Amino acid sequence: MKKLLSILLVAIIALSAFVGCQAAPAEAPAEEAPAAEAPAEEAPAEEAPAEEAPAEEAAPAATGELIDVNGDGKITVAGIHKFGDSLWFVNESAATEARLKELGVDEYTFMDAKDDGNLFLQMIDTAIAQGVDGVITTPPDQTLSQVAVDKLAEAGIPVLASDDPLQTDDGTLLAPCVVIDAYSTGVESARWIIDYMKENGLDTDEECGIMLMTTDTVTSAVPRTEGQEDTIAELLPDFPAERIFYTDYKIDLNVAYTAANSIIVANPQIKKWMVLSTADEGTIGATRALEQAGLDKESCTVALGGYLAPAEFEKGTCCKATVYFSAGEIGTHAAENLVMMMKGETPDQQYMVGCTIATPENHVEVMPEYQ
Repeated sequence: MKKLLSILLVAIIALSAFVGCQAAPAEAPAEEAPAAEAPAEEAPAEEAPAEEAPAEEAAPAATGELIDVNGDGKITVAGIHKFGDSLWFVNESAATEARLKELGVDEYTFMDAKDDGNLFLQMIDTAIAQGVDGVITTPPDQTLSQVAVDKLAEAGIPVLASDDPLQTDDGTLLAPCVVIDAYSTGVESARWIIDYMKENGLDTDEECGIMLMTTDTVTSAVPRTEGQEDTIAELLPDFPAERIFYTDYKIDLNVAYTAANSIIVANPQIKKWMVLSTADEGTIGATRALEQAGLDKESCTVALGGYLAPAEFEKGTCCKATVYFSAGEIGTHAAENLVMMMKGETPDQQYMVGCTIATPENHVEVMPEYQ
């Protein structure tokens, strides 16, 4: 019996040992708990975006400081315009330079694109290579707007358009601009000459014709002609269409003289010409052609811009009025808006300059910048 009890005791002890060995693994998960904490050790990886903060260092602009794009310690601006020898752009650029320097710009460089699209793009490249900090431009060919804007954007250089906007084919603005209210200038010029016609009985005179000097290749000039056409249709609805003539002069005085002369010679039945244009060059060219034909005494031309008109007023030619808008005002606002951009601020996408009529009697007061 004792022997049997001894055997049972040994069996119980052995079974207990076996069960203990099987239960031990159940505690293993407790030893693996640190593994569950691994994500906590990876938390610093989530802070990586914080290391990219320096990319937002355009913040100094908020302090009102001009951004030195190339870090040379000098703030420079390039003015790239389509007609460097035009009095309009000479005056505009002078106003731009003066205001830029008042606002802290160290140097302004004027570049003449000579109405050449290829030269214009070369000058954009030159400005970038020279390390300018901002560009004001009047593109000679608006189909090059996207290329120019892309080049400057890649270089980190802000650009603002003056006179003619940088835009897509459908008219979407690609950069802020300071421009003339083109359509209104056309309306005002036509309104003035129609009043003159009615006051002098020319609206019903069969020897009277209207000549529109156009520049269809210049996008900003097209609305000027449209304003003239719409006003003629509204205020002279019965004026015969066969006595309204069109000729393109490419904003060149000599071309304007030749173009106007061709119309005059081809229509000898017209003795009294009423001439509207999209810029002063067209008006003055037509004025010279009328003088050459001996028809200036009973004709009337209206300038648009005003920069060439004062000399005509002083000489007493058949240029009897001009639609005036200030080159200086455009230049000044262009400078101010570009400086805003150079500080990281956002100017109005489009600032429009208005116009007024100047005549021989009031031009000294109305157009002081051209006296």
